[in-house]
Amino acid sequence: MLQRFPLAELDAAAALLHDGGVLAYPTEAVFGLGCDPHDQVAFERLFALKQRPSTQGVLLIAADFGQVARYIDVAAVPGEVWQQVRASWPGPQTWIFPRATDAPDWVAGSHAGIALRVTAHEPAAALCRAFGGALVSTSANPHGQPPARAAQVVAEYFGDALDGLLDAPLGDLRSPTVIRDALSGAIIRP
Repeated sequence: MLQRFPLAELDAAAALLHDGGVLAYPTEAVFGLGCDPHDQVAFERLFALKQRPSTQGVLLIAADFGQVARYIDVAAVPGEVWQQVRASWPGPQTWIFPRATDAPDWVAGSHAGIALRVTAHEPAAALCRAFGGALVSTSANPHGQPPARAAQVVAEYFGDALDGLLDAPLGDLRSPTVIRDALSGAIIRP
């Protein structure tokens, strides 16, 4: 049964994630689906909900750099790009980094890198703080459908197959975040 959590119940939402649950939560532009990135069973459930090929991979969202540092092969990132990354975080910039060995293969799918974002959107950042680490973040929609921009749309898409929903406001962006390559600085998704 779909559990709805108000922002005041972040600890309960984080507990659901620690127990292997899949949770929808607000991001800068759309609702995201998330789970513990190290829980492969939860991750597979999330992909089944989305009806999305697991080779596509997902990004991880975090409240601060310390929550994503373990997933990055830091030595492979040029110094000037680090300056760009640090200047853009927290904020609506997703960067694709060379993966560290601690990054679960299933998160990246068939990609060599891993996509990461330190969010400035307070409800999502607060959820990451309550969880104690980075979370999977992929748009809350069945593959091929528009991303959900309202809690009601999330409920309509997934119903009781989804474990939980953090019912809090979205950010001010009208489209998903920019994605950039951390090796070249190039924009992959405007």
